[in-house]
Amino acid sequence: MNIPDLIQHYGYAAVAIGTFLEGETVLLLGGAAASRGHLGLPWVIVVATVASFAGDQLFFWMGRAYGPALLQRFPKLGAGTARARVLLERHNTPVILSVRFLYGLRIAGPLAIGMSGVGRLRFFVLNLIGALVWACVIAALGYGTGQALASVLGTIDADEIWTLGVVLVAGALIGLIAHFRATRRRRLGEAPLGSD
Repeated sequence: MNIPDLIQHYGYAAVAIGTFLEGETVLLLGGAAASRGHLGLPWVIVVATVASFAGDQLFFWMGRAYGPALLQRFPKLGAGTARARVLLERHNTPVILSVRFLYGLRIAGPLAIGMSGVGRLRFFVLNLIGALVWACVIAALGYGTGQALASVLGTIDADEIWTLGVVLVAGALIGLIAHFRATRRRRLGEAPLGSD
């Protein structure tokens, strides 16, 4: 089984699982797969909307029911939820609509919203709108990127394109993680790694 076959068989499931938790990378790849005809773009958007909506609903309810206990159990969520709370106090509705687009708040944001006392129906409606907008924007970016790559790299077969894509995404993620860790270390006054 080659990569396009795997995408056709498991692509929607991968989009669902990926967007339930975090999702930008998976959704970008889903949009790119749609541009190559391996998945249908409308279905990628529907699956991403439903899964992203469901994930944020779950985290909202967890924040509402178990917020302080979760923060004690998972202290790393504290910084994200604190940041989300500050943003919520200033810009409540825009933050709820755009929490998926805010780096580091994909899980912490809905937890903080749940702990903030935002009404269930209000969050339901704003979360649904936000999920749909996010899925459309990110899937369209993936689709456009896939089309651009296809026109630039038209002579390369699909397996090579996907391998290149995975390598580029992995490299970008490693670079981002290194950057954010270095920034965090500087902020906390820690010595950089390897400076013993």
